[in-house]
Amino acid sequence: MCGEMSIYIVEHISKKKQEGYIHSNKVVNTTKQSGYYGTLRNTLDKSLQPLITSVLWPNNATVILNVRPTNRIKVSSQHAAAKLRETLPRNITVNITRNNTKRPDTFINASFIETLDFSVPDIDVYFNLSECKISSTSNVVKNSVKYRVNVSTTLSSYTEIERKHSVDIHFGGHWYPSDCQVKQRLAIIICYRQREQHLKMFLNHMHWFLKQQKLDYTIIVVNQHGNESFNRGALFNVGFVEAIKLYPFTCFIFHDVDLLPEDLRNIYKCGSRPKHMSVAVDKFKYKLLYPTLFGGVTAFHTDDFIQANGYPNVYWGWGNEDDDMYFRVIKNLKKNITRSPIEIARYKMIRTHGHKSGKTNPHRDTILHSKYNYSLDGLNTIQYSLHQIRLYHLFVLVNVSLVEESYEQIRNRLNIVKKSKKSR
Repeated sequence: MCGEMSIYIVEHISKKKQEGYIHSNKVVNTTKQSGYYGTLRNTLDKSLQPLITSVLWPNNATVILNVRPTNRIKVSSQHAAAKLRETLPRNITVNITRNNTKRPDTFINASFIETLDFSVPDIDVYFNLSECKISSTSNVVKNSVKYRVNVSTTLSSYTEIERKHSVDIHFGGHWYPSDCQVKQRLAIIICYRQREQHLKMFLNHMHWFLKQQKLDYTIIVVNQHGNESFNRGALFNVGFVEAIKLYPFTCFIFHDVDLLPEDLRNIYKCGSRPKHMSVAVDKFKYKLLYPTLFGGVTAFHTDDFIQANGYPNVYWGWGNEDDDMYFRVIKNLKKNITRSPIEIARYKMIRTHGHKSGKTNPHRDTILHSKYNYSLDGLNTIQYSLHQIRLYHLFVLVNVSLVEESYEQIRNRLNIVKKSKKSR
């Protein structure tokens, strides 16, 4: 069952009720744009619909991904990948291979379920809820400590973290408020390899933090197997593709596992422009290192991420994938990034528990400054082997492996001109 995706069908019911769709034997009025379903339909019509609609069904039906956990049709990941290749916008393709090799479960004592039963809000109830109200960052009081959060680096077991936070968390690390409706559906994507202690501290902090902001959020951990160099950008692209299969997310936040927010006014939501959220990190004395910095924690509306062609896949090892992403926003989206005020966008970096930084990519600057065509690499060229998707109580685990390209292969694929000895 791992690697499958869930699809729901919502059909036109009659000419007399052209404004309605049928779902679970109930008519849903799609003209009620203030409701959850109206918002969902608008999102699908704009940017997500090319990804997940009109894939397998006749012209009089619309396919919607994961609206409710009932009346489900399962499609294997290979078949889903083939259909996604036919429907992704802007020539985006997905090359997914299925690898059933069993991987050791490194998340010992963390609760999980064997099915991909991803819970979502009940539409009938959600319609009648008022919109959630969250704090605004418009009135920033300098040096205010009212909203500051104490970030604990105490290491807890999964059992302890679950006991503390998971009473109202659905499997897959999915939480949404029961007393109000949220306009955005947030996926937090973590790229990961052998940093379990950091992950525990992240989960312990972030579940509490995000609940305070009244968000509909899911935490997705993309775990890179194998001995290949770590590829942060490629893992973020994998997380995006696999997340879309679970739920119609409208907002993606790409997050380093060792960064924890310190101020509740740093709202985890997406705006009209991509946002750099981790502006002030304690390791760097709470200062922005340079004007084009776009690493650590970044937020994208779903359609913006697609139009930017996602993250680059060509930076194997440490360095420059975040700077590359900054230029993709400028060139592909024709937008400038936005930032929260430095008094709010404060983060603590976890520097304990023995993690060593990855090896630096010796070709990172050559690739970055080559000004290659961004349509040649990114979300449209992501390739990976999907080993497993598992819904843990505190997060979704996506186990993948990547095939590392040599620099010569990258240079040829991106048409990077090799410098002559005289020009060096």
